[in-house]
Amino acid sequence: MSSSGSGRSTQEWQRLDAAHYLHPFTDHKQLAGAGARIITHAEGVYIYTSDGQKILDGMAGLWCVAIGYGRRELAEAAYRQMLELPYYNNFFQCTTPPAIELSAVLAEVTPAQFQHVFFTSSGSEANDTLIRAIRRYWQLLDQPERNVIISRWNGYHGSTLGGASLGGMKPMHEQGGLPIPGIEHIEQPYWFENGGELSPEEYGKRAARALEDKIEALGAHRVAAFVAEPVQGAGGLIIPPATYWPEIQRICDDYGILLASDEVICGFGRTGKWFGCEYVGSRPDFMTLAKALSSGYQPIGGLMVSDRVASVLIDKGGEFFHGFTYSGHPVACAVAVANLDILRREGIVARVERDTAPTWRAAGASLPITRWWARRAVWAYSPPSSWCRKSHRGASSSRVVRSVFVCASVVRAMAW
Repeated sequence: MSSSGSGRSTQEWQRLDAAHYLHPFTDHKQLAGAGARIITHAEGVYIYTSDGQKILDGMAGLWCVAIGYGRRELAEAAYRQMLELPYYNNFFQCTTPPAIELSAVLAEVTPAQFQHVFFTSSGSEANDTLIRAIRRYWQLLDQPERNVIISRWNGYHGSTLGGASLGGMKPMHEQGGLPIPGIEHIEQPYWFENGGELSPEEYGKRAARALEDKIEALGAHRVAAFVAEPVQGAGGLIIPPATYWPEIQRICDDYGILLASDEVICGFGRTGKWFGCEYVGSRPDFMTLAKALSSGYQPIGGLMVSDRVASVLIDKGGEFFHGFTYSGHPVACAVAVANLDILRREGIVARVERDTAPTWRAAGASLPITRWWARRAVWAYSPPSSWCRKSHRGASSSRVVRSVFVCASVVRAMAW
């Protein structure tokens, strides 16, 4: 059976798809009736369907493709590594040159407190690893009771048991008996919805103090960490007021709890800084990575671990009983190294801040920003799948684009 797509019609692909393939986050009965959109190839910022449609990929795959489609450097890096060493594990005191090289490059581009990384295959795995590392850290400091991790309602941290528990998506919780024990949630910092008569600055501080209130309610001696995205992605492109993150940092410092920044979406230039924590001014102890780490050309993620935490895990921890078959996969690491080289060599992150951000800001300034539009943007950004299919093909798509552009001052790092 050919996998190239040649010789098969769209209808044939759709029939095979409905018969065999279970998609992520999908109503399969509805999809089988409508038929999946078949994406066959891509170039630059465009994707192409089996029906010959050319579509501007404004979402960069799934917030992944930071340097665009069709970059030969990444394909050639994968090809060379596949010929030389297509796979070996990182267990049994072994490793490979691409894993070592990528570790060193990440130590160069991440904030100064990060010199160590644990590799995974996805952001979900990175966030599961985060939970393990947080709890192990406090266990090694003889404070095993500090095992409660606080995150935010409507945040998104993946769809594994741990990641979905950290996330605050109630529909996900309802389908799996989640969250797992020891995960608590607080209000998302969404001024348009929750600010009432407060100014954004006033509301930012109030929203942050929900963390302090939760710590006090649980008992500070039980709280291990706070985990959040610098800018909430899948939850609706929710940008906290400028006062939010400084207050979050103060609270974490005052109570001595760890801070984890989920950079799976915000990382690698999306905000005009290499990482979202640099944009908002926080000083995290952990960062979870994925997506634009390889521009989506290979599945890879990671957990950056600060010196403060790594020294405890290394000096006191003994063996860390955690890992994955594909941790530090040599091909994925080689592709990620090539991707980061392009981001640095072509100055893409600086270009986002210097050129792309002002352009989007000027465009957004001409639109009528109201709380009504902002509320609609979150709904339009994460619509039900049945509506989403219609919006992609009809006039309703303009509402999605307009709403997202109004509310999203975060710039997509698509300077291709």
